Amino acid sequence: MPGAARIRCLETIGDREIQGLCDVLIDCVEAGASVSFMLPMTRAKAEAFWRGASASVARAERVVLVAEDAAGTIVGTVQVILNQPENQPHRGDVAKMLVHRRARRRGIGAALLAAAERSALGAGKTLLVLDTVTDSDGERLYARQGWQRCGQIPDYALWPDGRPCATTIFFKSLGK
Repeated sequence: MPGAARIRCLETIGDREIQGLCDVLIDCVEAGASVSFMLPMTRAKAEAFWRGASASVARAERVVLVAEDAAGTIVGTVQVILNQPENQPHRGDVAKMLVHRRARRRGIGAALLAAAERSALGAGKTLLVLDTVTDSDGERLYARQGWQRCGQIPDYALWPDGRPCATTIFFKSLGK
């Protein structure tokens, strides 16, 4: 993937985007990412997830951002969940930060995270939270990008193969 990826906010998610998002999700889960899915990671599971996310975008409950290579192929994604309880209108959750294995170590994660922060701020959010697998590339990325580590929860989730894994909670205040 020569050059930088283009980051784009999906106002609607069509079949082409769903297929590209499925490819990224399947690749990441098959590589061992603990992002809510277990092996075997089927296309049907991935499509159901992205169709649900698409409906959520249509209801203005979330933002879905994608990173595309020079050919327009989706190589990464991140979401900002905007729909929060009424006593937390200022907060958003960053979710499903995914970069395809073939596109890693090229700044795509950092670019997606910065775009997620801008999107959240544009939606009136001043606080973001997220969780990530402890001792992961994600944890190191968030720390480098100025996110504050809150702590670690052991055995919070499972790896796709069924082993337990810990998660680390982060937050970032925006616009201050």
